[in-house]
Amino acid sequence: MLKNIFEIAGTALTAQTIRMNTTASNLANAGSVSPTEEEAFRAKRPVFRALVDQADLNAGFNSLGGVKVKEVIDSTEPVRKVHDPGNPEAGEDGFVYLSNVNEVTEMVEMVAASRSFQNNVEVVTTARQLMMRTLEITKA
Repeated sequence: MLKNIFEIAGTALTAQTIRMNTTASNLANAGSVSPTEEEAFRAKRPVFRALVDQADLNAGFNSLGGVKVKEVIDSTEPVRKVHDPGNPEAGEDGFVYLSNVNEVTEMVEMVAASRSFQNNVEVVTTARQLMMRTLEITKA
């Protein structure tokens, strides 16, 4: 039973790590520019999926109740077009396309991912303490 707790919390830790990595990537690319709209960086968002079906067990997960990252998608927010003919990345028309990363949104994502990660660390720590307490009781 406690093994399931560690496995479920482990899936959550992995998912939140991916979420923090995508946030870090988004923040790193917030100031990037491109000569075309198609090449402009778009913020990434992980899509989570709960592990609740028997098919999830058949797919290699050891217990139900965890979470996995189904995919990482591009944000649908539009990129910004700015006239900057002096920019070396500017197209023939003098425009550059800025990423659609919103730094405030990314900071909120980072804090939320960090809190979720820490909550799952607490789950693992508490489960470990319960196991150790149980062992102490059985020795007595």
